Amino acid sequence: MSRKLSIWLAWLVLCLSLAGYLSYQMFLEEQKPDFIIGEATHGHHQIEMSCDTCHTDPFGGEEIIHNACLGCHQEELKTSHDSHPIKKFTDPRNADRLEKINAVSCVTCHGEHKQDQTFEMGVTLPDDFCYECHAEIAEERPSHEGMGFDTCASAGCHNYHDNRALYEDFLLSNNEGPMIKAMAQVLARTGTQSIERKASLSIDQADAPSASPEHLKEWSESIHATAGVNCTSCHAPQRQAWQDDPGLAACNICHTHEEKGFLAGKHGMKLSVGLGKMSPATGRAAFHENADTTGLDCASCHDAHKPEPKLAAVESCTSCHNDTHTQNYANSPHAELWKQELKGELPAGSGVTCATCHMPREVHKEFGEEVVRVQHNQSMNLRPNEKMIRSVCMDCHSLSFSIDALADEVLIENNFKGLPSQNIPSIQMVLDREAK
Repeated sequence: MSRKLSIWLAWLVLCLSLAGYLSYQMFLEEQKPDFIIGEATHGHHQIEMSCDTCHTDPFGGEEIIHNACLGCHQEELKTSHDSHPIKKFTDPRNADRLEKINAVSCVTCHGEHKQDQTFEMGVTLPDDFCYECHAEIAEERPSHEGMGFDTCASAGCHNYHDNRALYEDFLLSNNEGPMIKAMAQVLARTGTQSIERKASLSIDQADAPSASPEHLKEWSESIHATAGVNCTSCHAPQRQAWQDDPGLAACNICHTHEEKGFLAGKHGMKLSVGLGKMSPATGRAAFHENADTTGLDCASCHDAHKPEPKLAAVESCTSCHNDTHTQNYANSPHAELWKQELKGELPAGSGVTCATCHMPREVHKEFGEEVVRVQHNQSMNLRPNEKMIRSVCMDCHSLSFSIDALADEVLIENNFKGLPSQNIPSIQMVLDREAK
């Protein structure tokens, strides 16, 4: 064998070995592949194997990554009325600010694969990023004298993108009110189905070829039967072959909005990029050892044959999550309200469940009418937690109490059993400034 041929064969073996190794690494689920340049953040670690979700062009630079960020987060920024939109910095009057920090690009503040810059919220974020534009704030506002720039985003102060509950006018107009308001009630859903509701079905009308009496009974007593949704509607949609486990696609036929929210949150983001289901074993939160290992989809929280909001509102959450906040829910004031509702001692919708706060019901305008939908992106108002103030907390509590409570880590851990141990001066600072 000639020397030249030997060299070519050696290169071929090396290339094939490398290709095989990289292919093996690409399909690793339980450990970080060797070619990942650094550990991904809490927000993205589930999809780190879908490199092209963010790196849409192998030869692209910062602009490509920035556009990928907007591909997932643009709607959320629009909903939050982004207080630092790109147009603010492309305004010629702010040209001097761009010379200090490139604020028109997400990756300027939110890098990836930089674990040393990843903080409690699970995102990479410099802790003094406000300084570049607000270095003179202490001179402009004496109330800020002595405050470090690593405290700007502390609870009750400033939220860079979503300041809906923290801007001055809102703080000023909501500075008064009782700590606990009159009992609030969860809005009734009006926009769950995207198809026309049909006449209610009885157990004798079930069109399953072979179903157990137990499943048929559960279905006949469910909202599906009441809405005229028969067995084949899910198991053999559009005259397809019968499927014992139709999965997410069957739910999407009617619950398109719910699926969209689910896929945008941590529960469904792996599915959204084609990486299969997320399971608690691959998560970074505290979970029960016996938590669902099959992967999360609609049926993980909603019994397929017996859709039960009560199950999805609490039990589905507590069966997986095992952090101290979740553990303490059962003995919290919120849980007591829920128990009273279940006993009929309080009106329907007045109890406070996990879903009440983390999957709130939202009012949407559609074709001139108001439609109430459940937000299935449980990450939407989770971090920073100030995002919960307007959408959840103020339904029952004053603005002042809400700000103080969400800033108290101990109170959060015991699931709000008691009063805040500190007072955040945001409202008083605004009142003092207004008085001058």
